[in-house]
Amino acid sequence: MILVFLNSIRPHFINTLNILNSITLIRLVNALKLFFSFQIAILLKKPIHFGFPMALSIEPTTACNLGCPECPSGLKQFTRQTGNLTLELHHKIINESYKNLMYVNYYFQGEPYINPNLFTMISHSTSKNIFCSTSTNGHFLTDENCKKTIFSGLQSLIISIDGNSQESYVEYRKNGDLEKVKKGAKKLVNWKNKLKSKYPHIILQFLIVKTNEHLINEMKAFCDELGLNEFRIKTAQFYDFKNGNPLMPSNEQYSRYRKKKNGQYELKNKFKNQCWRMWSSCVVTVNGEIVPCCFDKDAKYQLGKLKSKSLRRIWKSEDYTHFRSRILTNRNGVDICKNCSEGSKVWA
Repeated sequence: MILVFLNSIRPHFINTLNILNSITLIRLVNALKLFFSFQIAILLKKPIHFGFPMALSIEPTTACNLGCPECPSGLKQFTRQTGNLTLELHHKIINESYKNLMYVNYYFQGEPYINPNLFTMISHSTSKNIFCSTSTNGHFLTDENCKKTIFSGLQSLIISIDGNSQESYVEYRKNGDLEKVKKGAKKLVNWKNKLKSKYPHIILQFLIVKTNEHLINEMKAFCDELGLNEFRIKTAQFYDFKNGNPLMPSNEQYSRYRKKKNGQYELKNKFKNQCWRMWSSCVVTVNGEIVPCCFDKDAKYQLGKLKSKSLRRIWKSEDYTHFRSRILTNRNGVDICKNCSEGSKVWA
């Protein structure tokens, strides 16, 4: 059951061990409740649900310094306001739910390092033995931020780098500065060594698109040159994919989509009326709205607001129950599900 969750977030061996280290008896019992209620719900097609979230994605900020072409945050395509999560709201979330939580990912939209309180937030969670991860474009890895990252107890950090030259890098990371990212990554590795810290486990994430798909071997070497712990290839999500996209890789092996006989594209994964994430985790936006998952970029399906209700009340609310029922009976009718990668090969 826990392996189902671990597979859903696709950690590699080191991260898997660290998440397992966060398990307590209370967290284990809660996870079992979630898993078995999910299985019963699938069988009966009814939104039967026991337990509370075992994982959260918390959004530190909606601001970003880049303008990546398939990112609503970078393109400023939100109806949501740009801003930072407050410490008060963050601590409310964690203090209320930490007994059942095993994992918190400090990322949804935006560049997490823009929030000056990010490290305090992570420290608050790691002090409660919660596995914490985040993702960055690497432009804010100053000496001071590198030290704060390590002292916060962050266990996993993704640095997104999609090219090994400035020219190839800015094909996707618009307004980016590869040299700055390289220097920042090396600083973080140096501080890890200087402080003799195992963490964070640093992952170079290579988002593969048409303009860089020829660079896989070069990027592996680039990762080794920087001294990072792991190299991962991530397939790209496209919001308008039915008629193709100029950024879709030529090699279908590195795509979440396949071309049909009529020339249109479809997701590779089989569409099922079920979703483990609706039973195990949720996303907390910068303003404290609870949304079902990371595919609800603009918080269209708000299931409650933490400024007026507790996470427990929202998690067990009529609105959440109704949403889970829709997933079990007509998931195809929920638009955010139509481009969901659940079941697809996200990591190539």
